[in-house]
Amino acid sequence: MKATGALFKLLSDEARLRLLRLLAVHDRRLNVTELTAILGLAQSGVSRHLGLLKDAGLVLEERGGGFTYYKVSPEIQNGRFPGLWPHLDAQFSAAAADPAVRADEARLQEVLRLRKENFETHGTEQHQMVPGRSWAAWSRALGLLLPPLTVADLGCGEGYLTLETARWAKRVVAIDRSNQVLARARSLASRRGVKNVVWRRGEIERLPLEDAAVDVALLSQALHHAADPPLAVREAARVLKPGGRLVVLDLRAHDQGWVREELGDRWPGFADEELARMLKGARLQDVVVRVGARLTGDPFTVLIACGTKNGSTQRNAKKAKDKD
Repeated sequence: MKATGALFKLLSDEARLRLLRLLAVHDRRLNVTELTAILGLAQSGVSRHLGLLKDAGLVLEERGGGFTYYKVSPEIQNGRFPGLWPHLDAQFSAAAADPAVRADEARLQEVLRLRKENFETHGTEQHQMVPGRSWAAWSRALGLLLPPLTVADLGCGEGYLTLETARWAKRVVAIDRSNQVLARARSLASRRGVKNVVWRRGEIERLPLEDAAVDVALLSQALHHAADPPLAVREAARVLKPGGRLVVLDLRAHDQGWVREELGDRWPGFADEELARMLKGARLQDVVVRVGARLTGDPFTVLIACGTKNGSTQRNAKKAKDKD
């Protein structure tokens, strides 16, 4: 009876049940970092929960590819704990519509997408390891093909995209409304020795930049936080030089309401046509909207939108000046 009481006490914790459900329902191996991202808990807490579940014989630990992975112990399903698994399985199935479970599922799909993009296993039935292959390396290589441009990273957050852009740009102006976030971004840039970034506080609907100031404007996962997305797009177009380009990365319209409370999203993504209308409404030309990232079962699809500012005004002005 004492052992049974300890087992049920262990499973009385909601976080441990969420963790066990992730491993059981999907029959997957996940590491601590991945589980931390999915559950939204501190890594120390996730490690402690895993340790308790492992000690109780409910999960197993395996090593592979430099990581420690966890999976449900087959014994939980094979009768070591009589009656426990059918009860848990029924509860896990019944909880599918629970908002917390739906949020876990969405974050799981994002983790799986990142796994795929990082090529941890790639391309063959044998899951052949491909050392050195990554999207990060490819993006940096492609960046070297671009001319030295002045770029504005609008809604830069903690500056990860800013610093990647700084690898190939002549100059980057990074703008965010939060002084605290900008402080962390500056600190990261300092640690990495990046010196071609100017950090400015401002709203993306009212940019602290002059007209025609930059060659490229980036709005990466920023529009769904904007108070007025069409205005933010018009502001981005305003600061572009004639012939300059706006690039938008954002989510396609989705039904994941939890992101509003947990992540502060104001908008549940945008339809493809809606993004296109915003760019065209800002008088950008050659507007293209495409899928940037999508994974089967993932409720989040990343859209990429691009448009070019008309350069004819500048050319016509130059012609008129030449005639004079």
